[in-house]
Amino acid sequence: MSTIIATDRTDQEANQRPGRLAAFGQWMRRNQRVIRRIQWVVVVFYAVLIIVPAVRPLPDHTAHIWDNVTLFAQFLFWGIWWPFVLISMVLMGRIWCGVFCPEGSLSEWASRHGRGGAIPRWVRWGGWPFVAFVGTTVYGQMVSVYQYPKATLLILGGSTVGAIIIGYLYGRNVRVWCRYLCPVNGVFRLLSKLAPVHYRADPQLWQASRARGERPESVNCPTLLSLKDLQTASDCHVCGRCEGHRDAIALTARAPGEEIVHESSRRATLGDFILITFGLCGIAVGAFHWSASPWFVQLKQSLAVWLIGHDWMWPLQTHMPWWIFTNYPEQNDVFNLLDGSLLLAYIGVTGLVMGTALSLLLMAAQRTLSGFNARRLYHLSHALIPLAGVGVFLGLSAVTISMLRAEQVPLFWVGPTRAFLLAAASVWALKLFWQITGHYTTSASRRLFATILGAGSITVIAAAWWLLFWGW
Repeated sequence: MSTIIATDRTDQEANQRPGRLAAFGQWMRRNQRVIRRIQWVVVVFYAVLIIVPAVRPLPDHTAHIWDNVTLFAQFLFWGIWWPFVLISMVLMGRIWCGVFCPEGSLSEWASRHGRGGAIPRWVRWGGWPFVAFVGTTVYGQMVSVYQYPKATLLILGGSTVGAIIIGYLYGRNVRVWCRYLCPVNGVFRLLSKLAPVHYRADPQLWQASRARGERPESVNCPTLLSLKDLQTASDCHVCGRCEGHRDAIALTARAPGEEIVHESSRRATLGDFILITFGLCGIAVGAFHWSASPWFVQLKQSLAVWLIGHDWMWPLQTHMPWWIFTNYPEQNDVFNLLDGSLLLAYIGVTGLVMGTALSLLLMAAQRTLSGFNARRLYHLSHALIPLAGVGVFLGLSAVTISMLRAEQVPLFWVGPTRAFLLAAASVWALKLFWQITGHYTTSASRRLFATILGAGSITVIAAAWWLLFWGW
């Protein structure tokens, strides 16, 4: 009997190791010390990138990326680092979070040596992904975070300090900050749903292990996940620690977007819906729009003329400190009270208009599938994730393009690449709409009508990015 059991277990293990992907997962589990060394190298590199430029003078107009540390750090951090972190989410899930993220590493280190307190209810509030994303996005525009190193240090350094404090106060050897409070946690959770790989627990193998009476060594999941229910990439940080646990967990391939089509029918939430429609497709659009918008300029000029005509000069003459509104007179870049107030209004109105339009279209789409159902509405919104992610990537990469343009690098490829990415993401989103509607009706006409309404929401988002890159 023992021989048969041993043979069965060998077969199960073989099934869990179908090739290089599973082998890579095993390598991660066996080489946790190597991963920790990588994490601390990234921490040092990150600290240098955000601290050194902040204590140096701002570059003059003759400086270049290759001869000025501030411009080099700006290009490396905002031009390459952050855009390609987003790409990594779509390709490999949240491996950035589990292996490379400096905030996660520092938060877990602080948790290892901290108080180990219970996680309070306010930390676990479900609205943090949206509030944190909107707060950092809007504040970043107020202080011009992509242009000035002090603003970068303030926002990212402040977030890092917050991660360390939360790690010290709550949990033991875990990442409470990453699971609940990280400003980009919500965005990463959504984008990782598209990834073609994830750590997955096989329920049958898990139960078989329990039936054999096995008591394997416990696994410390840094994001506090229930390992036996591991079916989604959203909260998993791909750290590799749970690989092979009970012979049931392995790094597994899947069809891109499969989680959105199937798992999101059970897991989609109101928070996801709001983050997608009002956050990624609303506030983020406004944040990237305002500096290029002729509507913003016209409104500001009209209000300035009206204020001067009524002898109300104080909104035009009042300047705030650089950590409230951009204030760098030596760079001829100063926001007066009118500039700052209009910036906030423009981003807020854009987020409200975009979010409302998308919500109405999605509500109409789900109504065609037979009556109102909140979970179905939230599920349909997940079809917009590819386009929302591509939009934010293109917005961030605009920093890359502007810096390359200043260096007179040929950029003939930028327009076609942007158009291709937007078109590909739109087609993917449309396909997801069609697949999701198949969960709720067998009627081809209902599915088609709902998908057409979904196409309307895709058009609204694509049109907003078209305005930024081609319309203005």
